[in-house]
Amino acid sequence: MASIMTNASALTALQSLSATNKSLEQTQARISTGYRVSQASDNAAYWSIATTMRSDNSALSTVQDALGLGASKVDAAYTGITNVLTTIGQIKTKVLSMVGQTDAAKAKTQTEIKALQTQMKSFADAATFSGSNFLAVTSKQVTSANDGVQPDSQIVSSFNRSSSGAVSIGTININVEGTKLFDYGLAAEVKNQGVLDRQTSIYSTGAAQTLYDNAYAGVIAGGGTDIAANTAGQTAAGAVTKVDNISAYNLDITAPGVTDGIITQMVTMMD
Repeated sequence: MASIMTNASALTALQSLSATNKSLEQTQARISTGYRVSQASDNAAYWSIATTMRSDNSALSTVQDALGLGASKVDAAYTGITNVLTTIGQIKTKVLSMVGQTDAAKAKTQTEIKALQTQMKSFADAATFSGSNFLAVTSKQVTSANDGVQPDSQIVSSFNRSSSGAVSIGTININVEGTKLFDYGLAAEVKNQGVLDRQTSIYSTGAAQTLYDNAYAGVIAGGGTDIAANTAGQTAAGAVTKVDNISAYNLDITAPGVTDGIITQMVTMMD
């Protein structure tokens, strides 16, 4: 029953105005957020999907940043290795030129070699980006003597979500133990030194050197320590003139016992 206080036209206008205002608020919300579904009340199912997609998109952006950071770390290592290889080539040339030369000439050249060795180490030490260095490291003992190794460096490379909603993350693993050139860990703790500071024996004949190198490499390939590899190599080479504890970083053509034959094998070691 209509009341004398009721104005039907006014009620209709009020309802229309209310609907218009609600529509205006919804439109303004869409404009301000850029989303047709910006909250659960708009459409619960679509809102849930959109929220997950926005979260995944943010994660993918993080992965992209991680890949960029990883690439910079690898670039730093690549530049360092390139410079080191160039320096090794220069050392090799100087060592080779000293076969048959006088002690005075060797002493002069050794001074130049020492400067190059220092430079070589500087290149490795400088290959650092965001606190990571794949060339110069410090390994520490874990549970027993000579078990210190470098763990792989992981770079996040992918983010995936399965149809069931399960999330998985992919990584690129860099074998730092295999790329290291110098390891500053204590000798009693480190399993294997770096490529350039690993001290081995140099023999006066190519045949003995080959026997030593093959036995040494076999032990290393089997997961053995530098100490075990050196022992196996010396056993295989037999009683042939040699000098011990030689590395690319510390080789000295003026050291006692270094003959022209050993200098020749030093060149082979740097190949």
